Amino acid sequence: MNFGLKNIPRRTQKPRTNGLTMVMDKGMGLVGAKDFLSVASPYVDIVKLGFGTSIVTNNLKQKIEIYQNEGIPVYLGGTLFEAFLVRDQFDDYVAMVKDLGLKHVEVSDGSITIPHAEKLGYIEKLAKHVIVLSEVGSKDAAHIMPPYKWIELMRAELEAGSTYVIAEAREAGNVGIYRGSGEVREGLVQEILTQIPSEKIIWEAPQKSQQVYFLELLGANVNLGNLAPAEVIPLESTRLGLRGDTFDMFLNKEDLQRANH
Repeated sequence: MNFGLKNIPRRTQKPRTNGLTMVMDKGMGLVGAKDFLSVASPYVDIVKLGFGTSIVTNNLKQKIEIYQNEGIPVYLGGTLFEAFLVRDQFDDYVAMVKDLGLKHVEVSDGSITIPHAEKLGYIEKLAKHVIVLSEVGSKDAAHIMPPYKWIELMRAELEAGSTYVIAEAREAGNVGIYRGSGEVREGLVQEILTQIPSEKIIWEAPQKSQQVYFLELLGANVNLGNLAPAEVIPLESTRLGLRGDTFDMFLNKEDLQRANH
């Protein structure tokens, strides 16, 4: 940090295994990616090239190399995995991942229906060669899963080889673990946490109110995902109690007394 402040929460250091910030890149250019990393690289743990954007992104390999040269892993959106799968091109998908030099993949079933045993099979196959992040939850707002089902799916996918499970929210943060308004389904989240270790879950949380909820619930080192590049520095400030929403979160009693006078 640039300044010395007391009572700042201790953040995990890169390469982190928890306290992750996953960024969704929806099509930044090469110059934009370099500019973004010039200020935010220490706080970016993994970059997702959102949904199917990578198939139409010019200079894709060069862009991936920009992130990898900063020690930041890149993976392709789960929607692209599903697009290959529905066309019976799983082997083509694997070959593409290898050709791009990617070490992480996302396995999801948010847009198509995949029997869960089959999804677990893909996780097992891929986990022998790469780090798997598997997404749980539907992109269909009308599809509401009970908490026990979330737990059942998450547990099975971790056991099959996923390093992390991602709690679905879409880029807007209005499905899955959230209501259409963006409000957190608090009962669902807290029920999940009774069975699934928080350090194994990446909560998609594109909205500030959602980020604050998870920081209040699980502390500065919660795993958060689907961050827009422009929101990474604001999020890191929020994690450290340096934004109004979390200002009091990490102060001691004396500091709080001064704040309230």
